[in-house]
Amino acid sequence: MSSSESCPAVTVSGLKYQYGKREALRGVDFEVGRGEIFGVLGPNGGGKTTLFKLLSTLLCHVDGEIRVFGEDLASHPDRVRRQLGVVFQSPALDIRLTVRENLQHQGHIYGLRGRELASRIQGTLDLVQLTDRMNDLVGSLSGGLQRRTELAKVLLHDPELLVLDEPSTGLDPGARRDIWSHLEARRRLKGTTVLLTTHLMDEAARCDRVAILHEGRLVALGHPDALTSEIGEDVILIVTPDPENLGPRVRERFGIDVEIRDDRLRIARFRAHEFVAELVEAFPGEIDTITFGRPTLEDVFLHHTGERLE
Repeated sequence: MSSSESCPAVTVSGLKYQYGKREALRGVDFEVGRGEIFGVLGPNGGGKTTLFKLLSTLLCHVDGEIRVFGEDLASHPDRVRRQLGVVFQSPALDIRLTVRENLQHQGHIYGLRGRELASRIQGTLDLVQLTDRMNDLVGSLSGGLQRRTELAKVLLHDPELLVLDEPSTGLDPGARRDIWSHLEARRRLKGTTVLLTTHLMDEAARCDRVAILHEGRLVALGHPDALTSEIGEDVILIVTPDPENLGPRVRERFGIDVEIRDDRLRIARFRAHEFVAELVEAFPGEIDTITFGRPTLEDVFLHHTGERLE
C-alpha cells in the first residue's frame, strides 16, 4: 500500500478562518479515517458551515492545512474536487428537469457520456431507490425524494469522499432514515468516506465519530457512546407546575446542582434510579412526572461549554 493510500481521508491541522475581525474557526485539528462516517456537530454560528465551505473548496483557507487523501487542498484544489461529492444544505437541482436529466447534466460536467453514463445513472438510481421515478420532474417530488436525487447526482462520478451540509434539514423522520440507509449502503459497497455537518442529536449519534464545535473551537471528539460515557452520571428530568420554586428547594435539601431547562428541572446524578425515589418522597404532590436515562450528546455539549446546543 502506498503512502497516499494509507493516509487518512481528511486531515485538518491548525485550521483558522476569519470573516473580518470575527473568528469563525480557531485552530481546529482532526483526522477522518477512510470509510468513516464522521459528523461535525454544533449550533448555528459554531463554525460548521465555514468548515464545510473550506472542505468543499468554496472558501480558500490561509491559516492551517487541509489534506484530502494526502492532497493539499490549497495547492491542488482541482485534484481534490474530483474526489469530492458535495451535498449542500439548499437544493442544487433543476426542478424543471426530470430526475434522469439532472443526472445526465451532472455526468457531462465530469466528462461522462454514452453507455458509461447510462450505466452509472442506472446504478445510482438503484442505490437510492429512485429507478421508478427517473422520468418524473424533480419539482413534482417530495422533499425526501429530492434529497435522494441530490445524493444520486453527487454519487454519479464515484467520489471517494462525500461532504454533506445538514443533509437531513427539512426532512421528515422517514426520509431522514432513508438518506442514512443510502449513505451506509454506499460506505458498505464502495468504502466511501462521509463527512457531514449537523445540529441533530440522533443524526450525530449514528456517526462513527463526532467532532463538537463551539465558537470555532473543537471541544470534544470521539465515538458518540464514548463521549456520553465520559460524563458518567445519569440525567434526571422533572416536570413540575412551579420549577422556579421547586428547583432551589431540591438544591438545598440534597446539596446538588439543579438546572431549569425548558421549564423542567435537570439533575445529573449517579444511580439515578435510587435517587428518584428519594425525590418523590421528599416532595410529595409537587412532581408531575420524572424520567431518567443515560446522557446524550446534548449533555456532552452542555458539559464542555456550559451552554445548550440549540
